[in-house]
Amino acid sequence: MAEHWDVVVVGAGTAGCPLAARLADAGRRVLLLEAGADHREVPGDLRDATSLKAAVPGHPANWDLPGLLPGGRRISVPRGRVVGGSSAVNAGYFVRPTPADADGWAAAGNDLWGWGRLLPALRRLESDLDFGPSGLHGADGPMPVRRPAAGPPLAAAFGSAAGELGFPVETDKNGGGPPGHGPLPRNVVDGVRISTADAYLAPRRGHSRLTVRGGVRVLRVLVAGGRAVGVRTTAGDVRAGEVVLSAGAVGSPHLLLLSGIGPAAALRAAGVEVLVDAPGVGTRCSDHPLVYLPFQPGDGVTAGVGQAPLHGVLHARSGDGAGPGDLEVLPWLAPFAQVMAGEPAPAGSGVEFGVSLQRPEGRGRLALDGADPARPPVVDYRHLAEPVDRERMRAGVRLAARLMRTAALAEVGRPGADPGEAVLADDAALDRWIHGRLTTAVHLSGSAPMGPEGDPLAVVDQRLRVRGVDGLRVADTSVLPAVPSRGPALTAVLVGERAAELMAAG
Repeated sequence: MAEHWDVVVVGAGTAGCPLAARLADAGRRVLLLEAGADHREVPGDLRDATSLKAAVPGHPANWDLPGLLPGGRRISVPRGRVVGGSSAVNAGYFVRPTPADADGWAAAGNDLWGWGRLLPALRRLESDLDFGPSGLHGADGPMPVRRPAAGPPLAAAFGSAAGELGFPVETDKNGGGPPGHGPLPRNVVDGVRISTADAYLAPRRGHSRLTVRGGVRVLRVLVAGGRAVGVRTTAGDVRAGEVVLSAGAVGSPHLLLLSGIGPAAALRAAGVEVLVDAPGVGTRCSDHPLVYLPFQPGDGVTAGVGQAPLHGVLHARSGDGAGPGDLEVLPWLAPFAQVMAGEPAPAGSGVEFGVSLQRPEGRGRLALDGADPARPPVVDYRHLAEPVDRERMRAGVRLAARLMRTAALAEVGRPGADPGEAVLADDAALDRWIHGRLTTAVHLSGSAPMGPEGDPLAVVDQRLRVRGVDGLRVADTSVLPAVPSRGPALTAVLVGERAAELMAAG
């Protein structure tokens, strides 16, 4: 006899943990399922926010998902496979979506996702240790938010370089004001990464209405008579009054496809019986294209082992016609060899300045593996396929190069050899340089987007209900119409909080 729950939430990640916790608080009997481990004692690799040890290929907390970049280059994409999800393995970047992001979602037919509707949840989820409490910030929410104060000399020099080029100071990156340079809000306290498992689940261990099970992989959604009635898992069937997929922007659309919900032709080609022809599943996802520029620091100016590798970030406009803050320049203050291993890098190692396009026009695609649909789907990012995106990325690389050549940064190091002045001066040459170094920020969104009934590619409505199947919702960054113009970790928490509100409302 299968178990029966009020709600089963699939995926104990950045969105799933807050969703399950809030539903249990509201009186629902909730089962939260996670394919990865459920650590009651959190390992050091997951706690140490000065390194990304758990994001290296082969780590048990990393899914190592397949990705495809332009030119056919295949990459391994780190995503959290553990209770806490990617919030347990990432760099702790914790920046809100901008008011323009939210109002854009509302203008697309999702009025429940406008800035005014989201602000209460944004305040509720945080304990802002710098600016709360206020009408804009919360002070007693589960997720701590802290901005760095002192940092290594390279951090201060980057801020001075931004000022030297005329960019304003943006004291509060979560304040919704004009973009500029400012300290990076992080969900990190005293060097410890606070995941959604730490913030939402740990205080509720033993809660009579919340059960968390790690090491259980969901295979598909069970549907009977047009309604989701549970899930099939590696540990047997689970029955529920409602099913919510919070398995991430790859995992949730994958489960929809395996359940027969997706583009009909693609499902038939993969040998999957079609339940609902939903052409928007996996067909218009977006992420932030990313390129790294090398910088050679002088002695004693970078972050040492055990120090935060991130400090400040610059958001700028790429040019006329672009939205405010459509470019991000994020300097890493320690060599990646140190960041990934948590050990000193070889002497003379350089650092990198990441340049990412925050409002890309291009869209990618996620598709089933035809040989074995159960395997993780490949994400074809299609970065910079649009001419306007290539133009804006050129502007971003040139901006980073200008920053590196300021007097402020000259005091602490020098630009790397690439790209040289000749490449920077020539659009075609710079496009080739970017193409060879292009990667992704791993911020996938929009793989099961929300939208109004008239949108043929909208997979869910604005209450996150899957069209064509009653009792089934999606709640993670899959549902965003497009990737937000800041890293989406905080937005994923917001989606979990907002989903719980919407479910409580009916």
